[in-house]
Amino acid sequence: MQQQDPEPAGETEPVAGAPRRPATIYDVARAAGLATSTVSRTFSNPTRVSARTREHVHAVAEQLGYQPNPLARALPSGRTRTVALIVADITNPHFFGIIRGAEEQVRAAGFTLILGDSKESPELEARHVEQLSRSVDGFLIAASRMADDSIRELASHRLTLINRQVDGYSSAIVDVVDGTRQIVEHLASLGHTSLVYLAGPRRSWLAAQRWHALRTAARALGLTATRLGPFPPTMHGGGAAADAALGSKTTAAVAHNDLLGIGVLRRFAERGVGVPSDISVVGYDDIFGADFCSPPLTTLAGPFEELGRAGVDLLLRARGPERRGPQPQQLVLPAHLVIRGSTGPAPG
Repeated sequence: MQQQDPEPAGETEPVAGAPRRPATIYDVARAAGLATSTVSRTFSNPTRVSARTREHVHAVAEQLGYQPNPLARALPSGRTRTVALIVADITNPHFFGIIRGAEEQVRAAGFTLILGDSKESPELEARHVEQLSRSVDGFLIAASRMADDSIRELASHRLTLINRQVDGYSSAIVDVVDGTRQIVEHLASLGHTSLVYLAGPRRSWLAAQRWHALRTAARALGLTATRLGPFPPTMHGGGAAADAALGSKTTAAVAHNDLLGIGVLRRFAERGVGVPSDISVVGYDDIFGADFCSPPLTTLAGPFEELGRAGVDLLLRARGPERRGPQPQQLVLPAHLVIRGSTGPAPG
């Protein structure tokens, strides 16, 4: 037989002398004149208390400023209303828009976002997932460095990917193929007949996709494309990348991302190489600051805040470990080329 909760002694009175420390469930129970177990049930399993008791407890909790612990609330239901977003490098401005969009969408859904940094390490990514698995309802992983098989080993977790695609998982990416075609068409229109791709990390799925798209588009337009690297996807990696590009005798360099591209511009300036008079430079992502460098960087932009919001929507609709829910979806958002001062006609 289900035990009925006791009714509160009377109407809710203003609570005087609220504690200065954060209020606890015991404070709420004492002020409401109810057992602690009844107050706990009100937050963790509200259908087991009467409407009058729920209203009374919530009114007292609001007056005391009490905030239920989401993990404690999750114990009976298995739900924490919390989502974890794991990014490859939290210092890379590329992820700022994704984080902002994800946080806005999570908050709108009544959830809380936890942010994790994998520091470009697939092992740390997997560890984050295992360590947080009991604390969150699902995971968003942006630019995952894990191998496909490693991601599939996480099948017991609700998981959605951003800027990565793996069969069987929902994902949201920016259109690499069409965006890269825009880059190559722009360079071809300026008379360039060759380009080099200054590649990103070996474990980057996006780096492989960008190189494949560059090579395909270059072949279709009669350009020669060469892959150099990999290089660290940071400004510090730009020095070695710039020197390698000069050694190739190309007239155009496409950097894996804007951070690397800005590092390339700095190295060219140190060496007295004219951009774009001697060589044109293109980046990916249109990060904050891409238009502050000298010259401003031509780059492929994408709707990254929208990407973060879409990732959250896909995750909240995704199938859980019990495999119930809609089939995985792979969402592709459009990219567009932002032309600035780092590209110009091929030198004669």
